[in-house]
Amino acid sequence: MPKRIFRIQEGEPLLDVASYGRGGPRVTGSRLTPAQLELIQRTVRRTPEVVVKVLPRASNDIKAMGKHLDYIGRNGELELETDDGERVSGRIGRDLLDDWDLDLDDVRRHATLAATNGREPPKLVHKLMFSMSPGTPPDKVLTAVRKFSREEFWGQHRYAFVLHTDEAHPHVHLVLKAVSEQGPRLNIKKSTLRHWRSEFARNLRVLGVAANATERAARGEARKAKKDGIYRASLRGDSTYIRAQAEAAAAELLKGNVPAETAKHKLAETRRQVENGWRNLAISLAENGYKELAHDVQGFVDRMPPARTEREIVTAELLGTAREQRVRELHR
Repeated sequence: MPKRIFRIQEGEPLLDVASYGRGGPRVTGSRLTPAQLELIQRTVRRTPEVVVKVLPRASNDIKAMGKHLDYIGRNGELELETDDGERVSGRIGRDLLDDWDLDLDDVRRHATLAATNGREPPKLVHKLMFSMSPGTPPDKVLTAVRKFSREEFWGQHRYAFVLHTDEAHPHVHLVLKAVSEQGPRLNIKKSTLRHWRSEFARNLRVLGVAANATERAARGEARKAKKDGIYRASLRGDSTYIRAQAEAAAAELLKGNVPAETAKHKLAETRRQVENGWRNLAISLAENGYKELAHDVQGFVDRMPPARTEREIVTAELLGTAREQRVRELHR
C-alpha cells in the first residue's frame, strides 16, 4: 500500500531561532511578517504551549483498537464525535472500526510481510492527543480540535474524538484511520506534528484562547516531554522509568560524584546557538524600530534556565528533596 506524506499547507511559519545562530545571514525586521512578529511576541511572553502527541502502542490490532475506543469513551459514559458529526456512546469501538471498512485482507497481507521482514505490522489507526494548559476552557479545546480535524482530515481519513476533563490539562483523544479513503497511508513525520501543533494553536487563538506552538529548544527548555505511559505512571507514583533514573542519580551522589554526560556537550552547543539566534534577532528588531519587542527578546534570553541534562535535573531534584527533609528535621 502506498504511503502518503501529509501535505503541509501554507500557513503560519514556525520559529526556528536556533538556525539564526549558525553563521547564516542576519534576519532583518523588514523580512519578518506580521505573523512572525506575533509568534515572537507570544514566545518571549511565555504564552501557553499546545501539546500534540502520537500515542505509540496497540495501533495495529483491531481488537486492541476496539478496546482503546471504548476506553477513551469511558466504556459508554462519554460521547465520541465522528468525522460526519454523529455523536455515539456505549461500547461501540468495534462497530466504529467496522464502519470505517478496514481492509482486513490487506492488513493481514502487510502483517505477514512485516513479520517475515522482522518488522511490526502497519498501523491501522493513529492515536492522537491534543492537550492544553490547566485553566483552559475545555469546550474551547474541544471546538479547536473539531475545527482542526475538519480542516486537516475530513473527506480523507475517518476519525472519532472525545474530550477528557479528568486531569488538570483538558485534552482530546482522537483516533484517526491510517489509510485514507483514496488509498494512501498517512505517514506522520516531525514536520507533520509541527504543522499540527501550529494549526491547533491557531484554532485556539481564533476562539480567544492564548496559545502558542514553538520548538522546545527555542524556548530554552531541554527536558523532553515524557511518553504518555511514563507520564501517567509518574502521576500515580509508580513509573519504573523515573524510579530507575532517580536510583541511578542517587547512586552517583552517594559515591560523591556526578558523571559528565556525552549529551551535555550537544545540549550546551544547541543552547549557545539558540541564545545567539535570539540576540541577533533582538539586534535586528531594534535596528528596524521594534525596540520594545527587542527589549522583551533580550529579557527572555537572560531569564532562560540553565541548560541541564535529564540526569542533572533528576540529581538537582534529589538534592532539593534532601535539603527540604533536613530543614523539616531541624524545625521539629
